[in-house]
Amino acid sequence: MKLICWNVNGLRSIQRKGLQGFLEEQQPDVLCLQETKICEDQLTAELEPPPSYRRICSSAQKRGYSGVATYLRTTVPCEEEKLLRGLGNTSFDNEGRYLVTRHPHFVLYNIYFPSGTTGEARQQVKYDFLDHFLEHLQTLSAADRERLIICGDFNICHRPIDIHHPETAEKRKLSGFLPEERAWMDRFVDYGFVDTFRLIHGDIEKAYTWWTFRAGARQKNLGWRIDYIFVSEALAPQVRDAGILNTCEGSDHCPIFADFSF
Repeated sequence: MKLICWNVNGLRSIQRKGLQGFLEEQQPDVLCLQETKICEDQLTAELEPPPSYRRICSSAQKRGYSGVATYLRTTVPCEEEKLLRGLGNTSFDNEGRYLVTRHPHFVLYNIYFPSGTTGEARQQVKYDFLDHFLEHLQTLSAADRERLIICGDFNICHRPIDIHHPETAEKRKLSGFLPEERAWMDRFVDYGFVDTFRLIHGDIEKAYTWWTFRAGARQKNLGWRIDYIFVSEALAPQVRDAGILNTCEGSDHCPIFADFSF
């Protein structure tokens, strides 16, 4: 099974820029999109997925904001009666950040974690979201915790090798590389999760998934790795490959992928 994860910075935008061709070229079994910026009533005919896929969305109440969507190849079984579009916190759930689907071999979380770059208030929302998510994980059954795939835009660089200027980011106290955020990532991993990219590629450097649109950052590869596909430790042996599709354009993020043996 091939899973691709991508913050597309707008579904309509990425559709115009060639989402259909991307699907035909990459042939994912599952595609998880973040920051779709679209509500259900805006999903017009030209935004329909190819016939070989079905799409499940979680949208924000605020138009043009946030949102996630999971595209499933029709051959991928899904317990659609058990879809989860929120985790019981209205302030978060209204922003369309969670989408959980259940499948025979795994439970898939497609998440768009908040950014704290606009100021202290949103940074606190980010911390609250992170805490709430860890609390949610503690409520899961032991069986489910052994078969989780958690992917999305985490808006956090975990380690210094995940950002092109760690010393500057630390000095400027940039959201996305704050000590508290990185400590949260440590706790998350300690819950029993494996970063599929690092599992395959070890400590390779200059591997990023997001670049600012300013100053030719992408051409210079001055980026951040803030998009991840994590799996439960029990699923790690099923990961055959993982990587970053950094030549795919259309967003300020690039897609990432993981290949599984199931």
